[in-house]
Amino acid sequence: MLDKIVFIINKEDAKQEMEALLGELRECQIKAFWFEAFDSSIDFFLQNLSADAAWEDTLFVTDAAKDYQMLRRNNRPVVVWLHEQNREETFPQAEYAIENLHEIAYQSLELAYLRLTGQPWKIAETKRCIIRESVVEDVDSFYEIYADASITEYMEDLYADRDEEIAYLYDYIKNVYAFYGYGMWTVLEKESGQVIGRAGISLREGSEIPELGFMIGVAWQRQGYAYEVCQAVLAYGEEELDFHCFQALVMKGNEKSRKLCEKLGFAFVEDVEMDGTIYERMLKETKKL
Repeated sequence: MLDKIVFIINKEDAKQEMEALLGELRECQIKAFWFEAFDSSIDFFLQNLSADAAWEDTLFVTDAAKDYQMLRRNNRPVVVWLHEQNREETFPQAEYAIENLHEIAYQSLELAYLRLTGQPWKIAETKRCIIRESVVEDVDSFYEIYADASITEYMEDLYADRDEEIAYLYDYIKNVYAFYGYGMWTVLEKESGQVIGRAGISLREGSEIPELGFMIGVAWQRQGYAYEVCQAVLAYGEEELDFHCFQALVMKGNEKSRKLCEKLGFAFVEDVEMDGTIYERMLKETKKL
């Protein structure tokens, strides 16, 4: 959990530029520390950082290339601040770079910290469920849910080899979540903390319309979980991702999913064939395109 943010800054008068951000950090009870990059004491601090447990749960923000490189060598999560005074410096393999730090909200830095430290983003919370990014620890629960034949009747199964599924999920976290900021997520029941399914938004190759996907384990079906979760997913897509049109591809004969999509506001558009399978393509527009 993010506890501290350390700013190591070279730019003159930078503190004045981010007064609003520093104020927000105080409101969120996040400890903020400010160092001038040209201060000689910062070198000693960074050189001894790897052995200092006091700086766990900390995000670092810097505009100085030499300090960025030291932080990387110490495997610390670091966000680079780019501005007119450091355009000539290089920040190799920087995963997060910010140009207008004075416009950045705390939530954006928190999400960067989670991504840099390999922790899942919490996507949404409903009355009974939490939707978050999937983690490798979810895989065993997925296999338990997919073991029921009715789950794979209308959707693709997991890999037969568990190690292949784990490798696939590692790649998915690294390349899909990190690049797009969305994908298929894990659904947890709040009360038990148990994985009960998956839901999310994906972009099918060749299509420009984001696609709703969902799967709820048999033990939790017919209790309104799918509707509750899909409503939250669609709201997130609209409010956070700025999507205003969604599609759903329902395999022919999957009446439960078709009826759920209709309840969510999707309407049938056409039948489409993919890899020899017929799907009903359904569309939901929250705003006219």
